[in-house]
Amino acid sequence: MSKKVLFIDRDGTILVEPKPSEQVDSFEKFEFVPGAISGLKAIAGLGYELVLASNQDGLGTPSFPYEDYIGPQELMLRTLRGEGVEFDDILVDDSFPEDNKPTRKPGIGMFGKYLTGEYYMAASYVIGDRDTDAQLAANLGCRALILDEKTDWAAIAEYLRRGERCATIERNTRETQIRVSVDLDGCLQSGISTGLNFFDHMLDQIAHHSGIGLQIEARGDLKVDEHHTMEDVAIALGETLKQALGSKRGIGRYGFALPMDECEAMVLMDLGGRIDFSWDVPFTREYVGDTPTEMFRHFYKSLCEAMNCNLHIRARGENNHHLAEAVFKAFARALRQAVACNPFDYEIPTSKGLL
Repeated sequence: MSKKVLFIDRDGTILVEPKPSEQVDSFEKFEFVPGAISGLKAIAGLGYELVLASNQDGLGTPSFPYEDYIGPQELMLRTLRGEGVEFDDILVDDSFPEDNKPTRKPGIGMFGKYLTGEYYMAASYVIGDRDTDAQLAANLGCRALILDEKTDWAAIAEYLRRGERCATIERNTRETQIRVSVDLDGCLQSGISTGLNFFDHMLDQIAHHSGIGLQIEARGDLKVDEHHTMEDVAIALGETLKQALGSKRGIGRYGFALPMDECEAMVLMDLGGRIDFSWDVPFTREYVGDTPTEMFRHFYKSLCEAMNCNLHIRARGENNHHLAEAVFKAFARALRQAVACNPFDYEIPTSKGLL
């Protein structure tokens, strides 16, 4: 159930549908829809299988067996392939509408292999330009993204890339029950509740200053100690951030530093996939509010390991409340800079090609 699909219409969606014939049946009629190439390039590599699905053959396929013939569809596929867009499957039904064949969209006859339970249809999409494409999506049990006057390829690509940058993780043990939701682009209403008031205040700094949407609900064995709650929140938060980062294409990757009143904090962050942690923050009080200061180091170490990142934290100051808050704010700003994403920057920020 982990596989996701983008079923993409061709004529009117990738290629301009000529009027009045509505058939791309010659090279003279061959023209890409504005933004289609860059939009498809932006969504390639997001974890979806790409399936070309069309009701029309009509692309100049000759009736004679010329093995070297390159028709408009092959030209389209080669052009897209040169931009890193490769279709995993091509489905074509060239019957006439009056035939009422179940294989003709919005019928689902030619989509059988995707309805066997191997694919997660609720997280899949049909991308098209007609009401029949929206109906196809409903028939398949997935969602529709329709090109129209208000929605172009740039909007579709941004929507899909933003959707990749959301995640929810539930982590339940005999000591804690935790649910964390993250939207790296800030569209999620934030809310924090862990049972530790000062810890909530610090986590709220992450939500506010990072610009991400963050929801944390935690119930732990606080009657025993604060340790399990803070540690498990860190693990769940780190795993959720890691999942929301997805392919990491186009992210900033690196970190930040800031002053706060008499304190200064430096947080160096690298979301490169390797783990290294450094902590140099001398607290002089055992508690700030209801939260033990010794747990802040453990919180960030657990978070670093769950995120698979480099995280170096150094801070100096006199007031322990300010010191802790400076660290959380600096972390939040580092996170904001590191996860910032240009939806049309297709590169993974590393010379290795993989983070």
